[in-house]
Amino acid sequence: MTGALHAGAWWIWALGLAAAASRTTNPLLLALLVAVAGYVVAARRTATGPRSRSYAAFLKLGLAVIAMRLVFAVLLGSPIPGTHTLFTLPEVPLPHWAQGVRLGGRVTAEGVVFALYDAFKLAALLACVGAANALASPARLLKSLPGALYEAGVAVVVAMTFAPNLVADVQRVRAARRLRGRPDRGFRGLLQVGLPVLEGALERSVALAAAMDARGYGRTAEVPPAVRRTTSVLTLGGLLGVCAGTYGLLADQGAGYGTPLLAAGLLAALAGLRLGGRRSARTRYRPDRWDARAWLVSGSGAAVAALMIWAGTYAPGALHPPAVPLTAPELPLWPAASVLLGLVPALLPGTGAPSPSVPEQRTAPLPSSPTSPTSRRSRTP
Repeated sequence: MTGALHAGAWWIWALGLAAAASRTTNPLLLALLVAVAGYVVAARRTATGPRSRSYAAFLKLGLAVIAMRLVFAVLLGSPIPGTHTLFTLPEVPLPHWAQGVRLGGRVTAEGVVFALYDAFKLAALLACVGAANALASPARLLKSLPGALYEAGVAVVVAMTFAPNLVADVQRVRAARRLRGRPDRGFRGLLQVGLPVLEGALERSVALAAAMDARGYGRTAEVPPAVRRTTSVLTLGGLLGVCAGTYGLLADQGAGYGTPLLAAGLLAALAGLRLGGRRSARTRYRPDRWDARAWLVSGSGAAVAALMIWAGTYAPGALHPPAVPLTAPELPLWPAASVLLGLVPALLPGTGAPSPSVPEQRTAPLPSSPTSPTSRRSRTP
C-alpha cells in the first residue's frame, strides 16, 4: 500500500464533511468539523506552493463571511424576534414599496446569535472545500476523470488553479517592490502591483493555450449519431438526478426521495460517461489506482455525512440549537463521535499528497590548487 492516494478520495471525504456541516447549526459541532479537517490537512499535507496554503486562505474567507453576515444582521435587521436588546441604531425611513426591509433600528441578541449560527455553517463548508484543495492535486484529479468530462475538467482545473497562482503572483510582486524600496500598500501600491500581476496572468494563459494546442487538445473520435444522442440524454439526465438527489439529502425534509433519486442519477450518469468516453482518444500515463486506502478515506467522509443525517432524525434539537429562547448550545455525544470518524485519513499510513520531486543539485568542481598536477599541466604551453 504505497504511492499517492487517489485525489477523488480526498474530495469525497471533504464533501462528506461538508454535507455533515450543512445538516447542523450547532457551533460546537461545526467547530469540531473544522478542527477535524484542519488536523487531517496538517497531518497529510506534503505539497508545496500556493496550493498548500489553500486551507488557511479558505479559513480567512470563512471569517470574512461571518463578519459580513453579522454586519448585515446589524444593519438590515433579523427575522428572528428577540427580547434582549443590545443597542439601537438610527432607523432610516424607507418608501412603502420597500415594506419588510429596514435600515437600522433595534439590534437584539437573538438576531445576532441566529446570524452567527447561520454564518458559521457557511464558514465550515468553506473550510471543508479548502481542505480538499490543500490535499488533492487538481492535475491528478483531472487524470482520473472519465473521457466524457475531460474538456469540462480542464476548464475546472484551470479555474481552480487561477486563484492560488494569482495570490502567489501578488506576493512575489510585493516582495520585489519592498526590496526596491517602493510602496506596496495603499491605493497607489495596489495600482502599481495590479498591472504586473495581470500581465503575468495573461502570459500564463497564452502559454497554457499554446501547450494545449501542441498536445492536440480537443481531438475526438468519430461515433455514430445515435450513440452521441444517447450519451447526451443519459449524462444530462443523470447529472440532474444527482443534483436533485443531493439537494434532497442536504435538505431537512427531503431524505425520503433524495436517496433513490441520487442512486438513479448516478447509474444514468455513469452509463452516459461510459458511452461518452468513446469520443476521447487519449491515454493515461501512470493512472492513479483506487486502492483500499481510498475506500477507507472516502468511506470515512461518507460515514460522517450519513451519521449526521441520521442524527437529525432523532435529535434535531441538538443539531439546531434555538436562538429563541437564548440558550447556550450543548455538544451532543453521538453526533460528535460520528464527526471524529473524519480523522481516519490522519491515522492511515501513506495517505499524504504527492510532493514534487526535488532535482538533484549539481555542485561545481572545486578549482584546482596551484600545486596540483592538473594545474601544472594547464599552465604548460
